[in-house]
Amino acid sequence: MSATVKLAQPIHQELTLTRVFDAPRALVYQMWTDPKHLAEWFGPREFTNSKVEVDARKGGHIRLVMNSPWGTQHPMDGTFREVVKNEKLVFSNNAVDEAGGILIQAITTVTFEDAGNGKTKMTLHTDAYGMVDVSAKMLEGMEAGWSQSFEKLADAIARAK
Repeated sequence: MSATVKLAQPIHQELTLTRVFDAPRALVYQMWTDPKHLAEWFGPREFTNSKVEVDARKGGHIRLVMNSPWGTQHPMDGTFREVVKNEKLVFSNNAVDEAGGILIQAITTVTFEDAGNGKTKMTLHTDAYGMVDVSAKMLEGMEAGWSQSFEKLADAIARAK
């Protein structure tokens, strides 16, 4: 990644997305906590994941490396702050550069609710702060990136059922 300039004042962005999946809560939750499943869907359309580690317990880590179709890698590193099986995940998720410097610092909360008829209502809320100049462009694409991830998640759930 090119040299970055630390911002005097971080850029702030919040996002809340809700989606209903045609699957029970336990399966939707597992798609977040099983590294094999998370690797299938996490990241925008056409992105893949070359490294996925998930230790879904309070204090456990979540780490992954997203690979863009243009050959760039986008590492993410975080720590679980709260884990309630099949109900809630709260974790830090920091976009980092190759040296481990934080580009975006975020806290994400994902809740899973029974939506009846074997369906799950999943709500994601993320509160993100861009720390360097390249963060603005990354935050601009945050809603599209998460929305595309959820499209991929729906496909992964259909395959897993």
